[in-house]
Amino acid sequence: MRRLGIVLLSGLLALASAPIAGAQGTDISFGVLKTDTSQPVDVTADTLDVNQENGSALFQGNVLIIQGDMRLSADSVLVINKTEGSGIERLEARGNVLLVSGEDAAEAGEADYTIDSGTVVMRGNVLLTQGGSTLGAENMTVNLTTGNATLSGRVRTTLSGSGNN
Repeated sequence: MRRLGIVLLSGLLALASAPIAGAQGTDISFGVLKTDTSQPVDVTADTLDVNQENGSALFQGNVLIIQGDMRLSADSVLVINKTEGSGIERLEARGNVLLVSGEDAAEAGEADYTIDSGTVVMRGNVLLTQGGSTLGAENMTVNLTTGNATLSGRVRTTLSGSGNN
């Protein structure tokens, strides 16, 4: 709980130092645990369509992706395989995207997860919830390997009035 308080405090300090009217980007921590991006990616969904020509796979309906402690859910997720070698290059999640790591959760309209770099780029009315506070922006980039995140595009926040630690 103490780490979460430090995460919230650092995010709020970053917000306080940026001009409210023209905030362009805010760096914060995301997730209480770092994600090991070399772990297997488990996917469940209502349907699966495989494209034999390019090797992509489209999961649709109640899609849930789990990798270690990271959870990603969406209406649909397109899995794009690497052009050379084997393995997944990236995941493209669309519709009602929810990314959860530890106690932190972020919602957006869409997200792209590049597996090798451990980077998730979320777009479209991003809402990040950390404890009792929320941060919003047009975009958020999360590095799951380091736990760092950057919000950009009209960053906004709602602060909790609670004095609990």
